[in-house]
Amino acid sequence: MNKVLQTILIGLLAVVLIAIGFSGGFVVGHMLPFGNFLSGSPLPLAGSPTLSPDSQAATPQNLQTLFKPFWEAWQIIHDQYVDQPVDDTKLMQGAINGMMQSLGDPHSTYMDPQTYKDANAQLAGSYEGIGAFVDTTGTFLTITSTMAGSPAEKAGLQAGDQIIAVDHQDMTGTNPELVRQKVIGPAGTTVHLSIQRQGTSSPLEFDVTRAKISVPSASGKMLDNGLGYIQITTFGDNTTQELTDTLKTLMAQHPKGLILDLRDNGGGFLQTAVEVVSQFQDSGVVLYEQYGNGTKKPYNVIPGGMATKVPMVVLINEGTASASEITAGALQDYGRAKLVGVVSYGKGSVQNWVPLSDNEGAVRVTIARWLTPKERQIDKKGLTPDVYVQRTTDDRKAGRDPQLDMAVQVLTDIINGTAIPTSVPTAVPTPTP
Repeated sequence: MNKVLQTILIGLLAVVLIAIGFSGGFVVGHMLPFGNFLSGSPLPLAGSPTLSPDSQAATPQNLQTLFKPFWEAWQIIHDQYVDQPVDDTKLMQGAINGMMQSLGDPHSTYMDPQTYKDANAQLAGSYEGIGAFVDTTGTFLTITSTMAGSPAEKAGLQAGDQIIAVDHQDMTGTNPELVRQKVIGPAGTTVHLSIQRQGTSSPLEFDVTRAKISVPSASGKMLDNGLGYIQITTFGDNTTQELTDTLKTLMAQHPKGLILDLRDNGGGFLQTAVEVVSQFQDSGVVLYEQYGNGTKKPYNVIPGGMATKVPMVVLINEGTASASEITAGALQDYGRAKLVGVVSYGKGSVQNWVPLSDNEGAVRVTIARWLTPKERQIDKKGLTPDVYVQRTTDDRKAGRDPQLDMAVQVLTDIINGTAIPTSVPTAVPTPTP
């Protein structure tokens, strides 16, 4: 085992204790550079997996007793495990993963180098995969929609399809987020998916050739009756610029009202959420970060938004999470917009993603929880819409969107000054079990 690996192992404990880094994906957090956590020499292990006599002494003095059984277990594996040589990198990654799991927080995790790379690529507006939006909250990874012209669409995948096996490996009992990571991969490679589709008695089999997928995070168009529609799919590097470009185009057409669609938006950068809210709200606090010691840090609106006076409705669903919940919650608290859809995901904590040295991935650590401007706690609760409307699998298959239809109705009522509906119209189909 070399010095680099030992330095990583010592740094791991500091990662748990000192939160710096950045956050994205199904999270919200900050961007800071990686720094040195501990000073001093690395553990002097090199050339052989056998620990030197000085290895325990090289552990920081206040951690020697705590880490003694770890190094003993490490040595036992190298001395006695039947299949030698063992993979030190896998041992190291397994140790990190186990340490993060022991926190009991599903959002504090270890990301191996490839997963870390993939997560950053998607926040940058592109990634390599099959081109489908998915739901990771159920028993199986479920496709919610396919992107136009994507490999997923060309292969014949549909909304509601459940991925029950990847490359002939059964995904029963596997975390859907891990399944998602197996589905994405280098452009030009093929992934075999076994799909359970409603109405079919046996699984359907698909070979899908991955491609580079470019996804605009913010886009918009004019609807009928002079209403503007904006969709934000993630809160990434390009979202603010894409949103301002979209607003310039829409506002030039003098919309009577705006619909902001945050459905299936898993979140992203906290600062991007602040910038998005600031385009629609002219003043006030966007959110509070509440730390473990009870202190709160406010994030304020950035003045100068382009659409702070136009009537609004925001669409949310069970896939609306984290940074998108920050946005929807702030606009709801200020009475700036009515929320239409179903209860959101309920991701109200803040993570820092800390990149590890030598490109060994990153750890994601929860450092705070966020509160809406009215100090509502969203974590594990979600946002309750002002008008509750479901969109079923049957709706998706048939191309129906009762949530968007209701958003248009609600926004029209707001513009006309009439009472808005408070429940689902009888015309909306009963959800499919």
